[in-house]
Amino acid sequence: MSNFSNRKIRVLVVDDSALIRNMLTEMLQQDPMIEVVGVAHDPFMARDKIKQLNPDVLTLDVEMPRMDGVTFLRNLMRLRPMPVVMVSTLTQKGSEITLDALELGAVDFVSKPTVDIAHTLGDYAEEIIAKIKVASNARVRELKPVSERHGADAVLPTIKPGHFKTTDQLIALGASTGGTEAIREVLEVMPADSPAMVITQHIPEAFSKPFAERMNRCSQMSVSEAGDGEQIVPGHAYIAPGDRHLLVVRDGARFRCRLSDGPPVNRHRPSVDVMFRSVAQNIGPNAIGVILTGMGADGAKGMQEMKETGSHTIAQDEKTSVVWGMPGVAVGLGCVDDVVPLGSVARKI
Repeated sequence: MSNFSNRKIRVLVVDDSALIRNMLTEMLQQDPMIEVVGVAHDPFMARDKIKQLNPDVLTLDVEMPRMDGVTFLRNLMRLRPMPVVMVSTLTQKGSEITLDALELGAVDFVSKPTVDIAHTLGDYAEEIIAKIKVASNARVRELKPVSERHGADAVLPTIKPGHFKTTDQLIALGASTGGTEAIREVLEVMPADSPAMVITQHIPEAFSKPFAERMNRCSQMSVSEAGDGEQIVPGHAYIAPGDRHLLVVRDGARFRCRLSDGPPVNRHRPSVDVMFRSVAQNIGPNAIGVILTGMGADGAKGMQEMKETGSHTIAQDEKTSVVWGMPGVAVGLGCVDDVVPLGSVARKI
């Protein structure tokens, strides 16, 4: 992490479109704490500009000619790790590539601005400026080689049980910046017979289903995008769809997912606060609340409500968080029972 309190954040913009390069440059330079030190139209030029200009943060287009953004990012994180914010199209293909980039160590992403963005230009500029500032102080993860792992499933897939059980225990987990990989690390070690889990990650609509599918492939639990009215059962994890709040409601002796199109809370939909509050109201002492890495404060007040109704609460520590915003605020409120490194979260649960 770096301290930029006494100088501007130096940004290199990498995009094959001159229009997008100009739009991003104009937006970022609205902020007195940011300086766009250069632009590049492909990864080869970006490589030279990084050596020449030594930027603090890179914005990187997902899809470019000559070398795609993910291949470039993989090389960059191996040779010169630095904070990167991906600029992605909100499409199925764009979401898959962006999730690859986050897995490789990109700090965050923004959607690619469009030519008809004029009516929301102010909001977009505010979002990307905030993410650049967070990225400049983010903990850049080391790129660790992942060996391919095979089990019996490679030959004979497990048939995941479809029968309904009631459950009195539930894990509610919320995250934002850096959360896609933090959630993966937790789910990878959760056993198949874990209590049910509901998850809210700040993510666009086009990204949530591919993200859930990725998590399902790496976890012994059955992981899926939550459906409205879907019964919550042990061994399953339910991920909030992008652009809809996920709530937990009681239905007799059972619990169900309820999706809401209500207004954004803390500027987010889905919101962690909304999910945590529903868990506090309906489950209380039989729930565990977990808040992982993320920018801002979403989830902190909801975790406080969970704590007040008897839930056990866990927060990721500062050292292992990409951004210690959400968990840090929760700790500051005094509503966290255990503050642990990411690698210990699943064991603590």
